[in-house]
Amino acid sequence: MYETKNPQLTPELYGYVLDHNPPLDPVQRELVDTTHRRLAHAAGMQTAEEQGPLLAFLVRLTGARQIVEVGTFTGFSTLSMAQALPAGGQLIACDVSEEWTAVGREAWAKAGVADRIDLRLAPAIETLRALPGGSWIDLVFLDADKESYIDYWEELVPRMNPGGLLVVDNTLYHGDVADPAARGGGAAVRAFNDHVRADGRVDDVLLTVADGLTLARRLP
Repeated sequence: MYETKNPQLTPELYGYVLDHNPPLDPVQRELVDTTHRRLAHAAGMQTAEEQGPLLAFLVRLTGARQIVEVGTFTGFSTLSMAQALPAGGQLIACDVSEEWTAVGREAWAKAGVADRIDLRLAPAIETLRALPGGSWIDLVFLDADKESYIDYWEELVPRMNPGGLLVVDNTLYHGDVADPAARGGGAAVRAFNDHVRADGRVDDVLLTVADGLTLARRLP
């Protein structure tokens, strides 16, 4: 029987985690609150609050200059990464919703990073297939429809620079991935996780951050 060292994440402990992470700046906080106020029915799609500082940390840690995000929603993760980009860096954000991304556009403009973000509204697989070939992407954040994760992965990995980092959200999918009989999104993420583990082009680790976070590094 496997034993976990993870403590139960009570509301009090989660609050403690947030209190000991870098605080959200006023624009980030406003964006999170606006998303919950305007889009309460869909706000669960927003990247977990603690992941904003984590993504910014990873951008700075890797020195990423070229980022691709698949799945933008209202742009909290986009904002967090764009703010961490060095001068001249660019983030291509893929989504299909004008309504949701309009909320993000407001925040990006307020934060002064709109010029770093290239929002492309179209089915993400079409956007990815139209990207230049060769190795040029430094960092990817994948957080879109789970049934297409493998397709997105196969478009992104060949375009990663050696040492480039892929960050994939929801790779525990509410715990459904542990069930061999999982259906729907759980089955899709379970298949994706197996696909990543078998991919000799990367080394990878699956973490119990939020709803599961996979980090994969493109090997030379």
